[in-house]
Amino acid sequence: MQKSVLEQTPQLTPAQTRFHMLKMEDRFREQVLAMASTLVSLVDLRDCYTGGHSTRVADYCHRIALELGVNETETETLLLAASLHDVGKIGVPDHILLKKGLLTEDEFEHIKKHSEFGWMVLRGVEGFEEASLILLHHHERFDGGGYPGDLSGAQIPFGARIVAVADTYDALTTNRPYRNKWEHDRAVAEIERCSGTQFDPKVIDAFMRAFA
Repeated sequence: MQKSVLEQTPQLTPAQTRFHMLKMEDRFREQVLAMASTLVSLVDLRDCYTGGHSTRVADYCHRIALELGVNETETETLLLAASLHDVGKIGVPDHILLKKGLLTEDEFEHIKKHSEFGWMVLRGVEGFEEASLILLHHHERFDGGGYPGDLSGAQIPFGARIVAVADTYDALTTNRPYRNKWEHDRAVAEIERCSGTQFDPKVIDAFMRAFA
């Protein structure tokens, strides 16, 4: 009697099964990172500053994470979120996003929605769940005066507290249409001054070790 297809299929040993699962996990991780790179490229097409900004923020986050001793898995999630933290700006109209000058109050309220737009895009994508929460809350303040959730202290995801510092440092040290960049020392001093109000003191301590 001829054997069924299942009976003809070689049975994998536990070690072979584990190796197969690891290969599938690696392939999935590669696909997630490829998708992230594509999304960053889409933002870059809208605004060349934002694309370069996101890359720099991810690098600064990595330096801070090393000082904090963040583990490899959490660091990977942090860097994914940092690279995509402004992806929601895809939903901001050009006349606001690319405006060469100070924003009006209404325009600023609109651009503040970018973190929510990014979260809505990424929250349902497998592999992006934790990163989407980091980018949603990267404009919260440690003292509770930020947006969109008015979170404070430990309510804010730790990764978001790191992105907040890195994001601000790059914003201060990069030329903008409405102001010239600050020198490194001035930017570092301003960020340190905001420890405990805008920023988590623990993150600021790590930032100072990495950047001062």
